[in-house]
Amino acid sequence: MKPIRVVIADDHVIMREGVALILDNLPEFEVIGQAVNGRQAVEIIESTRPDIALLDISMPELGGIDAVKLIRECCPETNALMLTMHDDDAIFFEAIQAGAAGYVLKGSRPTELIEALKAVSNGDVYLSPPMTRKLVNSFLSSADNQETSRIKLLTNRETEVMQLLAQGLTNRKVAQQLVISPSTVQTHRTHIMEKLELNNRAELVRYAMRHDLIDN
Repeated sequence: MKPIRVVIADDHVIMREGVALILDNLPEFEVIGQAVNGRQAVEIIESTRPDIALLDISMPELGGIDAVKLIRECCPETNALMLTMHDDDAIFFEAIQAGAAGYVLKGSRPTELIEALKAVSNGDVYLSPPMTRKLVNSFLSSADNQETSRIKLLTNRETEVMQLLAQGLTNRKVAQQLVISPSTVQTHRTHIMEKLELNNRAELVRYAMRHDLIDN
């Protein structure tokens, strides 16, 4: 089985050579180049076409994120794995959007870095656990924001109808309470379901509870 060919780019000599030493002692890896900045990394990667580019983010001349963008253009077969001290949300998401296939924090154990390198070489994505939590939280926050924006599409009357329906009232009971016809209630109900992308009363009740339209 051919070893995983790696180019390492980090302007800190101890970190760069330390990682290289770890990988050189493992038969499944081969370090074929080292770079002190992103520009040199791109040049080495263009000429050697490694399986993985292991990149720091903060480097002189050309940072790791900009290097990833260039690598994606010139050597799409090379997967980029970020090895960095930065756990900042903005930097993390910028790296992923640039095309990085993985993101490992420098405080991680060597075993995690090895696991990440193997995962990325197989075409998978690897994120250190703290970064995975950031990604999940961002997704949940985005979903919540979408729900919140959808509920603003309801008219005042539709909100009233939704609250009563979520409390278990029938169309006829809602009509009596709001002094409107049952057919008007049904029309409002249809609009509510469409605007909030709901399929049945159970989903409507859960939605109303999440947004404090009725008591839990």
